[in-house]
Amino acid sequence: MAMKTPPETIARRFVVHGRVQGVGFRYFVQNEAKQLVLDGYVKNRADGTVEVCASGSCEQIEKLRRRIAQGPRWSRVDRVDESETTAATGRGGFHVEY
Repeated sequence: MAMKTPPETIARRFVVHGRVQGVGFRYFVQNEAKQLVLDGYVKNRADGTVEVCASGSCEQIEKLRRRIAQGPRWSRVDRVDESETTAATGRGGFHVEY
């Protein structure tokens, strides 16, 4: 019987622009990331954007990317910048940072 190779873990940083503070965006992202079993964090930034760092499989990260671009009901996502990162790896769950 062949052993199944675990999916490659990747880490991505998203900076979300728009009306994303004061509308429950961080808790929305935390809930989505926990459902996807991702590691990482989400936090508000001083410039009015929200930063999301997450690690997981390519498929998990792609699902999170789509949910971030949609956002919760009261938000408005204008743009999502994405880059590679190592900040989300080995964090043991997904958390809101203050």
